[in-house]
Amino acid sequence: MNATQNKVRATTPADDQILIEREFDAPKDLVWRAYTEADLIRKWWHGGRGEMTVCEMDASVGGKYRFAMNAQGPEGEMEVAFTGVTTELVEGEKIVAVERFEGYPGPQGPNGDGAVNTLTFEDLGEGRTKLTLLMEVSGKEERDMILGSGMADGIEDSFGLLEQTANELA
Repeated sequence: MNATQNKVRATTPADDQILIEREFDAPKDLVWRAYTEADLIRKWWHGGRGEMTVCEMDASVGGKYRFAMNAQGPEGEMEVAFTGVTTELVEGEKIVAVERFEGYPGPQGPNGDGAVNTLTFEDLGEGRTKLTLLMEVSGKEERDMILGSGMADGIEDSFGLLEQTANELA
């Protein structure tokens, strides 16, 4: 399968969930590395939509991360930043983290402290990987706000660069 055929699939399995799935033409161990190592995250997280200004990542249970970039918004340049804490980690297989979008001042996620993101990395064989991201949020209003922000398009662009970054490690 050609990398351009790998597309993000975004669905809403429940009022408080967003499910993102994408297959990569790259081995699972390389996709994992590109997803968890700060120097590699810096190459793809921005999705070509701005300049990454902060990339801090501690990929361990209790580890914190912060990603920020300058991007063009409707009113000019703006900072887009996310912070999180890893709550569960199975090396090479799974990451669970509580994540907050810094630009939103109110409560976020099911407990008010951030969306709960569960990522799984599945080896499809023949050097291919499936990445699944389940976002759990406070409810339909938050879910629809996130989807309406263009998040799926941003993830599409970021994951294209993630695939490229993983393949550069081969």
